[in-house]
Amino acid sequence: MRTTLVLDDALLRQAKRRAAERDLTVSDVVNEALRESFRDTSPAAPPFSMVTYGGAGRRVRHEPADFAAELEGEDRRRLG
Repeated sequence: MRTTLVLDDALLRQAKRRAAERDLTVSDVVNEALRESFRDTSPAAPPFSMVTYGGAGRRVRHEPADFAAELEGEDRRRLG
C-alpha cells in the first residue's frame, strides 16, 4: 500500500543507511520498525498460585452448600 509519511530528517537518514547496509528498501526498514513497535512485549502474566494457610493436615472437600449452611447458621446466631 502506498502512503506518505512525514519523517524526522535524522530518522530518514538512519533508515536509508540501514536499508543500504542490509540491501533493503526504505519501505522494508519502515515496515520492520512498525512490526517491531507493534509486537506484544508485555511480560506474560505469572502463573496463578493459590495462597493457602495451614499445615499438611487432613484436607476436607467442601461444596457450596456447606458454605451456605455455615453462613445461615452464623446469621441465626448473630440475629437471634
